[in-house]
Amino acid sequence: MQPDIFHQQTSSAPRSGWPGQLDRLIGPGATPAELMLQLVPSVGAAIAAPLYASTLSMNWSPWQLGLIAILGFDLVGGVLTNATGAAKRWYYRPGQGWRQHLGFVCVHFIHIGLVALLLRGGDWLFFAGVASYLLLAAGLILASPLYLQRPVALGLYGLALLGDRYLFVPTPGLEWFLPLLFLKLLVSHLLK
Repeated sequence: MQPDIFHQQTSSAPRSGWPGQLDRLIGPGATPAELMLQLVPSVGAAIAAPLYASTLSMNWSPWQLGLIAILGFDLVGGVLTNATGAAKRWYYRPGQGWRQHLGFVCVHFIHIGLVALLLRGGDWLFFAGVASYLLLAAGLILASPLYLQRPVALGLYGLALLGDRYLFVPTPGLEWFLPLLFLKLLVSHLLK
């Protein structure tokens, strides 16, 4: 019989120093298996994403390829990290409500803005459309009763995938950006 890691009682206080900074991102008490599951695919994405983008005839600069690497690391890592028991215990601890969750989502407007500015040539319609939908979807999920949040989130994620496919021209080399961004935030982070 497997141990119930999600409900395992662990200290909710982050450690001091550098390990405490990590705890504030991934949740205190992450198991070695959770850490490996977060780190290995994230590093793989940070390597694979710019390699893939550089195979296209876009003439990406080293700075742009660096941004692509960071986005790959953050989004793959974020999808996995936010789904762990340690992260759920941390982000849903007492005192964390809709404002904190919406704030976490809004921080990711930086991602959208950087893609719009540096990888889509200042495509502010892309920024406005993606950021608006993300904010609206997050608000609807958070306003839903707990027992409906999962189907609401998955439905809104499905609409995001359709919007990505049919409303926006994909960013060459970053066709994965919007699907992973919405998966990280709407499904992995916002669902308790």
